[in-house]
Amino acid sequence: MTNYNAHFLSDEELRRMPFKALGTDVLIDRNVSLVNIENISIGSNTRIDAYSTLIATGRIAIGSHVHISAFTYFAGRGGIELYDFSNLSSGVRLYSVSDDFSGRTLTNPTIPEQFKSLDLGPVTIGRHAVIGTGTVVLPGVKIGEGCAIGSLCLVKQSTEPWSMYAGIPARRIKERSQAL
Repeated sequence: MTNYNAHFLSDEELRRMPFKALGTDVLIDRNVSLVNIENISIGSNTRIDAYSTLIATGRIAIGSHVHISAFTYFAGRGGIELYDFSNLSSGVRLYSVSDDFSGRTLTNPTIPEQFKSLDLGPVTIGRHAVIGTGTVVLPGVKIGEGCAIGSLCLVKQSTEPWSMYAGIPARRIKERSQAL
């Protein structure tokens, strides 16, 4: 396979970065933005494509054989974990923190904490789960093992394992095969 436009960091460059943990055969494009690398753990045989942003103001743990496609975004303050064999399609957004938009408090990261109200909760992506292009996952959501989320979904609640979801908000549409 030829990676005509991919510009991955070398193994030596990755080893010099202060990851919390880093497996082998990891590919990270040079155009990936990593904030607070010391809070990021990555397993083996994992790939992160160009223009993705991982903000690890909390713990971000990525398993082995995980693919994170281009233009993904992680807001990791509340913690994010991707288990082995999970896959995020391009443009997926994982928010483990979100401002309260009700108008009762101020919003945005420049505001002192005492004037904000944050929705904070870990986001977990189960083994063999796949999330379609442009999907948004909100704080506190657990995507079950083997779950498939369609493109352009809003996932506000945790999902059942080995199920398929679609829509805004995402709703279970059917069972997913476990024949891997």
